[in-house]
Amino acid sequence: MNVTGHTRRPASIRDVATAAGVSYQTVSRVINGHPSVRPSTRERVLAAIEELGFRRNATALALASGRTRTVTVLTANTTHYGYASILQGIEESARAASYAVGIGVLESAEDAAVAAEVQRAADTGGGIVVIAYDPAGVRALGAVPAGLPVVGVVETPASPPGGESPWVWTDDREAAYQATRHLLSLGHETVHYVAIPSSTRRTSARTSGWRRALKEAGAPEPRPVQSGWGPARGHAAAWELARDPSVTAVLCGNDDLALGVLRALHEAGRPVPGEVSVAGFDDAPHSAFLTPSLTTVRLDFTGLGRAAFALLHGALEESAPVAPRPVSVPELVVRESSGPPPGDR
Repeated sequence: MNVTGHTRRPASIRDVATAAGVSYQTVSRVINGHPSVRPSTRERVLAAIEELGFRRNATALALASGRTRTVTVLTANTTHYGYASILQGIEESARAASYAVGIGVLESAEDAAVAAEVQRAADTGGGIVVIAYDPAGVRALGAVPAGLPVVGVVETPASPPGGESPWVWTDDREAAYQATRHLLSLGHETVHYVAIPSSTRRTSARTSGWRRALKEAGAPEPRPVQSGWGPARGHAAAWELARDPSVTAVLCGNDDLALGVLRALHEAGRPVPGEVSVAGFDDAPHSAFLTPSLTTVRLDFTGLGRAAFALLHGALEESAPVAPRPVSVPELVVRESSGPPPGDR
């Protein structure tokens, strides 16, 4: 109620359009998760929606369409940067389209546990997004019943999948290739690699991109150091690398691993980048504020989440074909942690 005692009418889609300086059709595209809207325009519209308190009536829409406006995200992790950012993108787009979002945590990769979680998601109706960056996610994606709308957020496929695979992904192979080429271009004889786990037993896309850059340069190919996801695993994985004077450049499978690698190098008395260059992966928020600031490859995980919802939304509303597609182009971000090898300084 306003100061005159009259009840304030709810904001309409045209009010949002006026506040954002766009057409009401553009607002509708943002609300429905359409991928054709420019990121800057999308942010402006979402800000206007939030400011005006605009909400579509989800109950009325569900009754009118006969569909449950819910999405369940199945994931084995909700805290690591990539996973959390994907969840953020899904939630933002779903909220704008008046869809409710639930999260099913895959606590185990065992078949029975995965099947139970998939069934719980299926029982809620609506659609499912599976973050398949690990064995539990891969199994969940394969266990979703036929006919149920589903989109998988997957590692970069080894080859372009067929149209029956409703997947989205970032180009991890190209990102690792760029980072490795950058380190080699500085004069390093080779680049060692501390790897995150792959979602399958095959060679991951990040490992493939690193290996391709080494082969093109005719550089020696060290054995990848298999690690985990967090700083502690990176620290443990880098213990021997830090004490090997022949190691002058290290690529890490994510920025959290790089944090642990930097600590191991510090404890070994090997300054970065004076003796060893380090590059990370993902451009997590803390990367720019480390000492030294971390060279890394930026991937748009939030945009990946938005794209996953847009693809699923198209299937749920029968407004767009479901087709696999890569999302965003990786961007090399050069900071203080990379430089020439000691002999070239």
